[in-house]
Amino acid sequence: MRTTYRMRAGRFLGILAAGLILLGVAAILWAFGVPAAVVAVFLVLGGLVALAGLWILARPPVLLRLSDDRIEVRGLRTEWTDITEVGRAETTHGEAVVLRTKQEDGSILVPLGWLAPAKAGQLETELRDRLNKAHGYTIWDGTAGEDGDPAE
Repeated sequence: MRTTYRMRAGRFLGILAAGLILLGVAAILWAFGVPAAVVAVFLVLGGLVALAGLWILARPPVLLRLSDDRIEVRGLRTEWTDITEVGRAETTHGEAVVLRTKQEDGSILVPLGWLAPAKAGQLETELRDRLNKAHGYTIWDGTAGEDGDPAE
């Protein structure tokens, strides 16, 4: 099963705003009688930037993908068996989910501010579940094992 988490769309409102500003500049230039070629450049540029902003708002970039055997964070692929723990840490971008790997300085950071607020808890739960599954851990339900099941 694959799960995809996308960046929070609100992070990209500035692109749409920049396009609208360029369109507004084109209207002002037209009102002042600036040559049509200059107005056309601002119209085309503003229109393209505004369309790109709408596209990104409708379909924000992928932040991470989780599959049964690996995790992809912004293009970096790591096998679940190479990850040792999941936790939270304070960074310069605010709070982040940290995936610690077997490599000495191989931590992978996922800033929580980049995700929609409702997705942060869901992401942490899914990360822990997939990590436990990859390492063969199960949640203990409080019951004793079978009589024929020797302790390891």
